[in-house]
This record gives sequence, C-alpha cells and structure tokens, in this order.
Amino acid sequence: MPVSPAPDQPTLRHRIEDMATAAIIRGVRLLPYRKRLAAMSWIFRRILGPLALNRRVRENLALVLPDLTPAEVRTICTSVADNFGRSFIELHSGTEFARFAATLPIGGPGLAALDQAHAQGRPVVLVSAHFGNYDAWRAGLTARGFKVGGLYMPMTNPLANRRYVDTIESIAAPLFPRGPEGMTDMLRFLKSGGMLGLLGDHYMARGELVPFLGKPAWTATSAAKMALKYNALLVPLYATRNADGVTFTIEVEAPIPHSDALTMTQALNDSASARVRAHPGQWFWLHRRWKNTEPA
Repeated sequence: MPVSPAPDQPTLRHRIEDMATAAIIRGVRLLPYRKRLAAMSWIFRRILGPLALNRRVRENLALVLPDLTPAEVRTICTSVADNFGRSFIELHSGTEFARFAATLPIGGPGLAALDQAHAQGRPVVLVSAHFGNYDAWRAGLTARGFKVGGLYMPMTNPLANRRYVDTIESIAAPLFPRGPEGMTDMLRFLKSGGMLGLLGDHYMARGELVPFLGKPAWTATSAAKMALKYNALLVPLYATRNADGVTFTIEVEAPIPHSDALTMTQALNDSASARVRAHPGQWFWLHRRWKNTEPA
C-alpha cells in the first residue's frame, strides 16, 4: 500500500505547481515595482478572475448583498481580482514592498493607544481582515518601532510554503505558524508585551456563530479571549488600497472595550463589515465564510 508523503515532502503536483508559480513571479519581478503591480493586476483581472475567482465572489455576493445590480457585481469581481493580483506580487516583492510600506503614513483614533501600550510594554492584539493588503500595516507598524508578530496558516504545498514564509518574514517578523508549537511561541511573545497581528475573518468550525455582513458566520473568539486573559488591547486596523493601486491608507481604530469574548468578537466583525461595505472590492470574497450555517 503506498505511503502518503510527509507534510514537508513535496509531491510531483506540488513541484509542478510551484515551478509554474515561481516562473510567473520571477518574470513579473523583472519589471519596475509599479509596473509589476499593474502587470499582475492584468493577469488576475483578465485571466485568473474569469477562470478561477469570479464564481466564488458572485456566490458570496448573492448571499450577503443580493440587491446589487449585475453591473455592480461585475465591478466588484474586477476589483477583487485587481487587489488580489497586486497583493500577491506585493507579498512576493518582500523587502522592496516593506521599504515602500514603511513610507506610508499611519493614522486613526487608535494610534495613540498603540504608542502608549508600546511605551508601557502592554500586550496588544491587532485584528484585521483579508482586506486591502494586511502586510502593509505589518510593515508600517514595524517601521514605526513596534514589535509586531503575526500568526499564519501554513500552505499545503511545502515548496510554496517555504517561499511564502521567507517573503513574509522579510516584510516583518516574528511569525508563528498555526499549530501547537506556534501557539506556544505566540503566547510567549504576546505576554512579553508584543503586538500580535491576526486576521479575524476566517471560517472557524469550532468558533461561535457571530453575524458578519449581516449573516451568521462561524467566527473565532480567540482574539478577544487573549485580550481578556492577558490584559491586552484589542485593536482593529486596516490598510485600504488607494485609487492609484499602489499606496495605502493605514488606519488604526480605537481599541475595543473589554467586556466578554462574544461581545468583543461581534465588535470586531462589525468593524470588518463596515470596511467591506465601504470598499467591497478590497475584501477577497473567496473564502467560504458562511458555510455550515444552515439548519441540518
């Protein structure tokens, strides 16, 4: 009976997929920074969007924003593909993207609270979404002198995962893989006074049903629970892509008051929902965010 490869042992399919992806990245990275973003936007808008992305976007839009016109749906599909393509090559531009993001201004009503927490050595849980480019605020806060760590989900393709981890570590570090070992290091970092960055818009089977964009969605309450347990600030923040497609507006919202985990998680979902409603083309719309919520 054949033995399945170990998680860190790439299969032939992994190798082929990784070679194709790496070749595209190398080719596009030969272009100057702004032109490579435009080139990857074109690839995603004109090719990958129609082939692989738009169907899921349309399904999710029909579920939570059913009153959109066909023209509005097409516009959002195009914007999602544009932002995805630009974010993809920004991520794989590593240190170059980090240097650029470090020049962007950071504002918002919660910035002063971050400065104070940093000065006091108080832990902070930063929560964002798959919106705009979340690595822009990671790089920007790191450049400001904050100690920003991040939790990430390892990819199933070990070759792609190695490249992914290498490049996101070049943007900002430390990083913690989701899992027991990563969780231990992550909590040690947070308790030491670090700022831990999380994305709160994943489907979480063992979470709580909390409305997101007006529909119940299984949502992790761990960010709020950590904030309560370690007396950490719980702060939503976002990097919204500007009309030029290159720069971002980085905004830190006011910390969410401590109460109970469910109330605080609802506040996080409300915050992200407001951002998505204001800029629907900047949320990825590709997750099955609302799955398994129908009665059996």
